[in-house]
Amino acid sequence: MSKAYWIVRVSVRDEQRYPEYLAAAAPAFQKFGAKFIVRGGAFEAMEGNSRERNVVVEFSDRATAEACYRSPEYQSAKAIRQKYADADFIIIDGAA
Repeated sequence: MSKAYWIVRVSVRDEQRYPEYLAAAAPAFQKFGAKFIVRGGAFEAMEGNSRERNVVVEFSDRATAEACYRSPEYQSAKAIRQKYADADFIIIDGAA
């Protein structure tokens, strides 16, 4: 079974309030064993469109990645994120 990843591109509209999302999401990340591979950082867009912030989160498998996203803990955090940021969000399987 291959690992799975959240790949999220974010444009934060309210930098002052965005940390509320991060704090609210922490329990879901801990509960589902999320491992941050990329969390922000400098980047160069070589092609296509981009957003200001990029995040890659690793999970043990796809079922765990989806369970984290659908969990009550993360859904509460997502509602906060959507107030302060726009995002493109996918869950993808890793290479086997």
